[in-house]
This record gives sequence, C-alpha cells and structure tokens, in this order.
Amino acid sequence: MKYYLIAGERSGDMHAANLMRGLAQQDPQATFRYYGGDAMQAVGGELVRHYQDMNFMGIWEVIKNLGKIKRFLRECQADLLAFQPDVLILVDYAGFNMRMAKFAKQNGLRTFYYISPKIWAWNTGRAHNIKRWVDKMFVIFPFEVDFYKQFDYQVDYVGNPLWDAIQQHHPLPDFKAKHQLDERPIVALLPGSRPQEVQKMLPMMLSVRVQFPQYQFVVAGVSNLSTQMYEIVQSTPDVKMILEETYDLLLHSEVAVVTSGTATLETALFNVPQVVGYRTSFLTYKLGRALIKVNYLSLVNLVMDKPVVKELIQSECNPQQLAEELRQIMEGGVKRAAVLADYATLRAKMGSAGASEKAAQLMWQYLQ
Repeated sequence: MKYYLIAGERSGDMHAANLMRGLAQQDPQATFRYYGGDAMQAVGGELVRHYQDMNFMGIWEVIKNLGKIKRFLRECQADLLAFQPDVLILVDYAGFNMRMAKFAKQNGLRTFYYISPKIWAWNTGRAHNIKRWVDKMFVIFPFEVDFYKQFDYQVDYVGNPLWDAIQQHHPLPDFKAKHQLDERPIVALLPGSRPQEVQKMLPMMLSVRVQFPQYQFVVAGVSNLSTQMYEIVQSTPDVKMILEETYDLLLHSEVAVVTSGTATLETALFNVPQVVGYRTSFLTYKLGRALIKVNYLSLVNLVMDKPVVKELIQSECNPQQLAEELRQIMEGGVKRAAVLADYATLRAKMGSAGASEKAAQLMWQYLQ
C-alpha cells in the first residue's frame, strides 16, 4: 500500500519513523512519502519537505509566517493528490494537519491521525471537525479516550510511543569519558528543539550556573538547529554542550531544567527530577492565557492531573526562582522524594513499550 505521512516537528518525526517501521512489518510492500525529518528518512521512502522549514512556535510566530505556511499547504495538497495514497497519516502538528485532514476528506482520501492534537487544552470544539474529517484517531494518553467520548467519537488508545524510543536506546558505556565530564553531579539543560524556544530559554537556564559551583551544567543540543543558536554556551565558563545524546545525558543527570514540551515527559520517564520553564513573546503569552483551558503546561502534570513538577512560566521563569526550585529537587532537597514517588505512578500510568507496533497493527487491520 501507499502511505503519505505528515510530521511537522522533531518529536513527530521520531514517532512517525517508529510507526513506519511497524507498518513495514505489517505490509512488506509499503511505499512511504512524507513531510518529516531525518528519522523518517532513515526508515526509507521519499521526503518531500523537512520539518525544519515548517517549525513555527507560538501564535505571533505563526502569524508572521502565514504566507509561507499557506504556500507549504498548497504544495502539500498538490503533492498528496498526485501521489494518491491508500491512506494519509497525520502525526500531531495540529494547525497544518487539521487543514490537511479537511482537504483529504473533501477529495475522498482516507485519513488516520496518530497522536491527537492537544485540543483538550484549548478550542475543544475542534473535536467536531476531527470527527467529521478523520476516519480513525489513535491516541497516546488514556484521558484522551474519555475526552473524545464527550463528542461521541470512538478512538483507539495505543499507549505512549516515548516508551518505544526509550526502549530502542542503547546507552553509551563511555558517555562521561567521551565528553570529558568530571565526577560532579550533572544538571541537564534541555532548552528545546525550535529556534524560538532556545532563544528564549537557554540564556535563562545558563544564568543559574554560578549559584551551583558543585555541579556541572550540560546543554542538550539538537542538530536540526544552527550552531549559532548555541553560541552563548561557548561564552559561558564550565558548561558543555552535547549534540543528539539527550537520553544518555538524562541517564547521568541528577536534575534537569526543561523547556515545556515532549521533553518533560521523557525526563520523567528517565526518573530525573526537573523544573519546567516556558517563555514566549508577550502577544503569544497573552493570547495563550486567554485560550488555554487546562490547569498545567507540562505533559507530566497533565497526565498526573496534579503539580508533580514545578512550572515557571513567563515572568516567573527568572534566575532567582529557577535556582530555588532546583535546590528543592537536588539530592537532599525537600521535594525530591515526592517527585520521584510521583514519577513511579506516572510510569505505571504510561503503560509499556509497543505503541508504534500496536498503532501499525490497528491501521493495517482498518485498511483491510
């Protein structure tokens, strides 16, 4: 069969790649064409456009790039019609993919959605459109099943694909020696994978280093961003940056500072206490405050429905508060034991590995 996939960001690329592997097991004749990234390319098929071209974060950033986004949409729609897949598989990336779902429905193409847009966070009415445009939805959080039931829409819960990525990871035995890390405990800094995230968060994260001379600070860098994004690291004494080895870094870290996103859940699954930060443009923040309907920003707190990890948002994300919260979750800190206990409950809620394989099996069955 012919599969057309659309993943518009780094985490979606990873999860789509694992799904493609699962589909290839079910369907050895599978042909893939996609908007995605390096992980999907490693599986095979044909990349039409890399997600780096489309990776805009925040309301203001999207508004500034509306012309470019519309051009990408027209390009994708024309390519989809030319390819005529047996199914279009959308992976998260709500703004772009919801429009593609509508277009596919109008043109008689079957559409599956893997990893639901976070419509439960804001603009819940979009569930009506998903029900109208999407043939099958595959969700990765248990609470999403109940959410969609409110709209009389049955979805398939497949588990969380982060477990698949973590299970596939093979730790580097000489990680610390390779990067010349000493015996001091490590504070991992995960500033994000989008340019806007790194620009806003990395300077803030680095600003607290001087308050913890007994720790070594290590930045988790990503190769899809230019080296210019990390220039500040070079001018900050006693800080290292490591590219594309985030899981190994988390395995060796005592605590972490994480930009809100998928990385908050990954950090928790590696059992590393964390402080979650988020800073964006003034307009994006104000609009977000008005629209968002959930109580928490981080996936950890959303899944647990309680404040397991501290969230420092906008003006609260400052050096003083960040340093204070870090002290409370470091070894001997007053909050560390409670965070680790909640992480154990979180891991139980998240199930086990196999989400990508289960989703692929269900998709293949539905396609029959």
